[in-house]
Amino acid sequence: MELTSKRMKNLFLSQSYFDAWEDYERSLKKSSFIKWDYVILTASNEEQAAMYRGQIEERLQQRRLPSSTIYEVLPDPEGRRVGSGGATFNVLAYLAQREGKSEYHFKDKRILVIHSGGDSKRVPQYSATGKLFSPVPRELPNGYASTLFDEFMIVMSGVPSRFREGMLILSGDVLLLFNPLQIDFQNEGAAAISFKEHVDTGKDHGVFLNDGNDYVARFLHKQTVSMLRESGAVNDRGCVDLDTGAVILSTGLMDALYSLISTDGYLDQNKFQEFVNDKARISFYGDFLYPLAREATLEQFYQEAAEGVICEELISCREKIWQAIHSFSMKLLCLSPAEFIHFGTTKELLSLVTEDVSSYEFLNWKKQVMFSGVGDADFAAHRAYVGRRANVRKGAYLEDCFILGNTKVGEGCVISNLKLTDCIIPPGIVLHGLRLINGKYVVRIYGVEDNPKGFYKENDSFLGTSLSRLLSENDISQDTLWQDKDKYLWFANLYPVCDTMKEGIEQALFLYDMCHGRAAKEEIRQWKTRKRMSLYSSFYMADVNYSRSWKDELENRILASKFVNMLESGVYYKDAYQVFGSKGITEAIYRELLKDAQEADFSLRIRIYYAVSRFMKEKDLEFDGMSYDYTEGLCFEGIQKEIFDNAVSKLRTANSFKICKDRVDVKLPVRVNWGGGWTDTPPHCNEQGGVVLNAAISLNGILPVQITVKRLEDYHIEFESTDIGVFGEIHTVSEVQDCHNPYDSFALHKAALIACGIVPLYGDASLEDILKRLGGGIYLSTQVIGIPKGSGLGTSSILSGACVKGIYEFLGADISDDEIYGIVLSMEQIMSTGGGWQDQVGGLTNGVKFITTEPGIDQEIHVEKVHLSDSVKEELQERFAVIYTGQRRLARNLLRDVVGSYIGARPESIQALKDMQPLAALMKFALERGSVDEFAELLNRHWELSKQLDQGSSNTCIEQIFLSCQDLISGRFIAGAGGGGFLMVILNKGVTKQQLKDRLHEIFQDSGVDVWESAFIRD
Repeated sequence: MELTSKRMKNLFLSQSYFDAWEDYERSLKKSSFIKWDYVILTASNEEQAAMYRGQIEERLQQRRLPSSTIYEVLPDPEGRRVGSGGATFNVLAYLAQREGKSEYHFKDKRILVIHSGGDSKRVPQYSATGKLFSPVPRELPNGYASTLFDEFMIVMSGVPSRFREGMLILSGDVLLLFNPLQIDFQNEGAAAISFKEHVDTGKDHGVFLNDGNDYVARFLHKQTVSMLRESGAVNDRGCVDLDTGAVILSTGLMDALYSLISTDGYLDQNKFQEFVNDKARISFYGDFLYPLAREATLEQFYQEAAEGVICEELISCREKIWQAIHSFSMKLLCLSPAEFIHFGTTKELLSLVTEDVSSYEFLNWKKQVMFSGVGDADFAAHRAYVGRRANVRKGAYLEDCFILGNTKVGEGCVISNLKLTDCIIPPGIVLHGLRLINGKYVVRIYGVEDNPKGFYKENDSFLGTSLSRLLSENDISQDTLWQDKDKYLWFANLYPVCDTMKEGIEQALFLYDMCHGRAAKEEIRQWKTRKRMSLYSSFYMADVNYSRSWKDELENRILASKFVNMLESGVYYKDAYQVFGSKGITEAIYRELLKDAQEADFSLRIRIYYAVSRFMKEKDLEFDGMSYDYTEGLCFEGIQKEIFDNAVSKLRTANSFKICKDRVDVKLPVRVNWGGGWTDTPPHCNEQGGVVLNAAISLNGILPVQITVKRLEDYHIEFESTDIGVFGEIHTVSEVQDCHNPYDSFALHKAALIACGIVPLYGDASLEDILKRLGGGIYLSTQVIGIPKGSGLGTSSILSGACVKGIYEFLGADISDDEIYGIVLSMEQIMSTGGGWQDQVGGLTNGVKFITTEPGIDQEIHVEKVHLSDSVKEELQERFAVIYTGQRRLARNLLRDVVGSYIGARPESIQALKDMQPLAALMKFALERGSVDEFAELLNRHWELSKQLDQGSSNTCIEQIFLSCQDLISGRFIAGAGGGGFLMVILNKGVTKQQLKDRLHEIFQDSGVDVWESAFIRD
């Protein structure tokens, strides 16, 4: 029954929190949504207030707070502690002056006040930044790590609609979980928001005694269980009405309080200073609320515990407060199911984030938030980066820190705001770093269970010993630690001021050694002479702006690291963007990612560049003046450079060669690709290997790829592209070396001479000397006869192969086809054209080929000729036809699109490429078995995969051509990348090519769509 009740409570709170988040999002987006008119935070001093303002401003810039609300942070006047009641008077004074009216200052206003000006003595790592902005172990749906303040703004988003006017006051160290629909306050006076909690919890907190009519009769603060029962505060389920610190004040009560510090409706400085000072230190909870209890008396009020000490000034204030507000009463708003979470001591915090966090899984709380490191580690982390060699033990808590190198963090430690490198941290301690406003550093160390309020003489624990033992065993006088302050750990000047964080860490660990008798006397003497600070003085001197920038830097580093890890594990880049939440990649994160890319290996580096460039393009962003084109270029230039460097390392030299023939002519077929196309393209082939099935064919009775090499008498070089009518002469090496522009009409010619070792890629040399050594000048012409550009038949790469083949025959060098494949790969990289390796193999080697490579930058091409029976060859010849679409494939960034989809891990692309390789092998098997029909069916499947990989491979014209002859064909595919050029079909048995030709002429007439004569070049 108890488990069921708890489960139902959690479900209710989980749904309530979900509703609160929706209210919060509506408050950001809808102008008609009822919001707070004011959100006011109180702070202990101007430094803390400045930090709070910075946090609020940052959230406003990020559109994480409603912009129509007025936000203000009010420090205690002159930095003197005036108590929570004094801070409330300060809020009333601010509101009255802001509204500028002599009466009705607070009418029709909904005001949220969060008292957050404490020193956080019990959790000193939050003293500088304030406990209000301390972390909550939860990542918000918008991608940000949550804090108490964020949770307050979310949970309280629905509250303004529950009362017409007034002020809700909260305590900044208590997180409340409830459903605001249960709040209904329309009364004069006050309303205390109370939760039902078991009496065992209530005994350690404040409890309200209900007068029987849902008004507060008395306050019972930290009473025993028996006293709570005797007073009637415990119901029949063993629960009490817990004081949550949340109180609503009506405008009438606010006016009554304001009258104490005003005259005729205007702020009176004399009256204000009477109530707001560091002597009276009026308490909101003790001095404002006590008179509202129905059974309260003035005599008891005088004796009520004070926030400071009971003095004449406080007694005088209490008398006037009583007279002003005792006529009001306090309604008891008892909410259930509800829960409050108190962020108390360091020990309680550690327990909450490491052990108790599992109790709040229904709120999506978890041990590790905004964390990069070992995912299944048994420690808690909030905005922490842990290197792979670091060792963090069970039960530790890492917060706003880097743990690097061989650092070892002991069990049950709290590490905050530090960068640890190669450190050994003993168990059970807190290590917290502060940068001071003068640029120096202090690293504070104390035990998780130590009490900073512990008085020296009480012998409270300190780092496994005590302060008194530390002094006696190290010959330290009390005056060394304390001058004019009380002798508490809070005020002990223990922590040396250092020039660097690293030195501060060393000094903190040295203090630990002093506590355990491991410090040398000379080092102790030096410690005594150093300038030191206490927990108190160091937080007052802390540079809170640096603390914010440190957290931003750390968060950027963590987000970048998580993003990179996702890319490395193969996550689609669009899904990986989710780690950044709604804020996406910022300029600062962009810089981190570029650093990661520079340090990453080839495969990861290109993926980082590509993913970042896509985000920049989608959001139309520039970072550091760089466009998405620049970042995308880093990706594809990186691929090209990696392959290029490998190709250059294998370039030959032809110093020993001589021209052996006056003229060489080479004629080669084109290729048709059947299976595995695109798997041969870098970087896929380098990472996964490639598998391709293709064949060599003639078109219209000729071998269309042709080159001629001739010896010239003069010592220069002549290039000609006969098919486009371009001719040029070259007289210097540098002209040949200028070969990287793929739009240069002679880029291929130049790259051929370099790849074959005739002209060096780099360096100065005399072209005349080179040619004299060879025995003459060189004429190199190329042409592709009768085939339109963009055909998809691999003509460019085959032309490169023809050049290499012809040049080596011209020089009398014996070279195998395998060697030519490698040289042509080098040529492709020299020309910066990219692309794969299947084209040159398809044209250089006759017959049907099954071509494979293993993963690796250096692609070793293995060519297996597919042996077909004569009958299969004849059937394939009869049934295979190529169709020209009448359209040249449109010039578009096809290579980048397809390669990018692979690099970016687009699921459809990854799956298509994965399926293409075995499909090519199945095609080979079907042909070897003599089943052309099975081969045709596999070709159809490959066509669907091609469209899955690149939607641009087909278009309306292509689909219409296939549709027009679908009753005549059993298989269909495209030549090359598609989008135009040539198509391939397998005819049904008994259907002739003439029938196909007639059908196309009938439908497409003179548009250029036609069947071209083709024949396989048999091996």
